Amino acid sequence: MSESQNPQPKPPPVWRVQPRFPDGPAPDPAGSHHERRIRSFQPRRSRVTAGQEDALRRLWSTWGFDIDGRDVLDLDKMFDGRPVVLEIGFGMGEATALMAAEDPETGILAIDVHTPGQGNLLGLAERAGLTNVRVGNGDAIILLREMLPPDSLAGMRVYFPDPWPKKRHHKRRLIQPEFLTLAATRLAPGAILHCATDWEDYAEQMLEVLTEHPDFENTVPGGGYAPRPDFRPLTRFEGQGLDKGHVVHDLLFRRIQN
Repeated sequence: MSESQNPQPKPPPVWRVQPRFPDGPAPDPAGSHHERRIRSFQPRRSRVTAGQEDALRRLWSTWGFDIDGRDVLDLDKMFDGRPVVLEIGFGMGEATALMAAEDPETGILAIDVHTPGQGNLLGLAERAGLTNVRVGNGDAIILLREMLPPDSLAGMRVYFPDPWPKKRHHKRRLIQPEFLTLAATRLAPGAILHCATDWEDYAEQMLEVLTEHPDFENTVPGGGYAPRPDFRPLTRFEGQGLDKGHVVHDLLFRRIQN
């Protein structure tokens, strides 16, 4: 048989051989050297726009980092001595950028696993001239357990985490007693854990486990949900939920000194 009748196989496309963002966020930064377990998040695959791709290529090496669990972060160096608030899950980053602009003396360590959102937040921060935002890629549990010193956080924000609405998936929800115990070790005494959700049964679960946890106390006299504080912007996503009749619950709990 001639060579024309038996053609050689074509090489794989370049995008399958080389990562799309060789100097950007890794697909699974800690997956090769940390235990497998039930994850509270599910990476979402969606299109990265040209602007987001440009921001990832130009800015990731300066303002982004992978949560690989290998080294403890020097937060004083990263944020020039500012107090640092950890934001777990920032979506497309609009609220994060607004809060960073309103409070430039606070560093925001914003983490997510959504590549378009990472690129979008980097672009928003650059356009606004923000110097107090760093973008992390990966698992919040590994960040807290392996990469942050004790008592190093001035606050923590968990806004609209994945509600995992099916009952069999409730074990994947982030706000659980074990997570709160870990979070408390990284929050400084007096630091605020601020959660918000528009899923009623998740809000009830959050309120129950936070109220019962010995390391936290409710900032609301008499207990219950808090009014939305002025510093948490009303995002487009939240506005769409409110238009549909969703009720948003805020919970603000203080880490107490045991």
